[in-house]
Amino acid sequence: MSRASPVPLAGMVETLSQARQALKLSNPNPRVGCILTAPDGRVIGQGHTQQAGGPHAEVMALRDAQARGESVIGATAFVTLEPCSHHGRTPPCCDALIAAKVAKVVVATADPNPLVAGRGLERLRAAGIAVELLPPDSEAARASRELNIGFFSRMIRKTPWVRMKVAASLDGSTALGNGVSQWITSEAARTDGHAWRARACAVLTGIGTVLEDDPMLDVRLVDTPRQPHLVIVDSRLETPLTARLFGPPAQGLARKIFIYCAATEPQKQAALEDLGATVICLPGPQGKVDLAAMLLDLGQREVNELHLEAGHKLNGSFIREGLVDELLLYLAPLLLGSGGHGMAGFGPLQKLDDGTKLAFHSIDPVGEDLRIVARVRGHDDFLHP
Repeated sequence: MSRASPVPLAGMVETLSQARQALKLSNPNPRVGCILTAPDGRVIGQGHTQQAGGPHAEVMALRDAQARGESVIGATAFVTLEPCSHHGRTPPCCDALIAAKVAKVVVATADPNPLVAGRGLERLRAAGIAVELLPPDSEAARASRELNIGFFSRMIRKTPWVRMKVAASLDGSTALGNGVSQWITSEAARTDGHAWRARACAVLTGIGTVLEDDPMLDVRLVDTPRQPHLVIVDSRLETPLTARLFGPPAQGLARKIFIYCAATEPQKQAALEDLGATVICLPGPQGKVDLAAMLLDLGQREVNELHLEAGHKLNGSFIREGLVDELLLYLAPLLLGSGGHGMAGFGPLQKLDDGTKLAFHSIDPVGEDLRIVARVRGHDDFLHP
């Protein structure tokens, strides 16, 4: 019986583990892992993609093998995503593997980037290197695409993967009628929420949240090598110049601030830009920001995963316009009754069929709360070629 299939799958287990180490690190580049094995099967090098502008997974694995004093001539490279073939912030990874004289490259899934999209595999084969691309329905291929859901979204749909985070009581209230919401969920859930912030390219909120809560919306409760950018939907440029969000984020890590408005006010815009913000005017209907155009703009700004933490009005606008891909929902074992704020203000609907249909992706306890990840049906079809 041929051993061609199980060997790559076994080799990909640790390779995917390497890729997951880039989860909070590599944005806007994809999370990629690489393992190098000698002809006798020994692991002689491993690595994952570093921060943007730093080495990719293949180069890190080659450097690791060199540091161990191992020769990579004739080695097999296991990579979770097709090695790049173009000059971006760094030289092509294909060239590094070719120069190292590896004998074979096993790839979990092809790169959706139009600048790569099979060209990496072609270049390796042209150099005489054996290439194996795993079937798209293989476990490793699916895992690699899931790990890079935002990158695949940006490359294929030209927009980020939009994840809406909500913390609510079991009967769906996110705040009391008087606006009090701290804290509905437990510390464990809040810490977990910061871990999801950390993996995003950007965190988005609305001007209502800025004015009511004066939040920082940075990552504080978990260690992170980078802070996600901050996006504010502020139709009338009401963001206060004294807002806390202009202060230095936690852990001394810089971030960009993008403020989207529907009408410019030159003096206020200049003042916000003096504080380091980038102001983008994208007017839509009824004097509001054109949210769909904003997502396209954020895609052009290399935002892969957009983490939405807003009030029920802006949440409702995103859902009503069909712009939410995934819900990250924390439910507390608590009942708050009527009169509070719901998760998202949209509707009223006339038919049940008009509701936003979801599919549960995962359900897990987090502390005393429940974390539900649910996807809007059909929005992840691009992950399944």
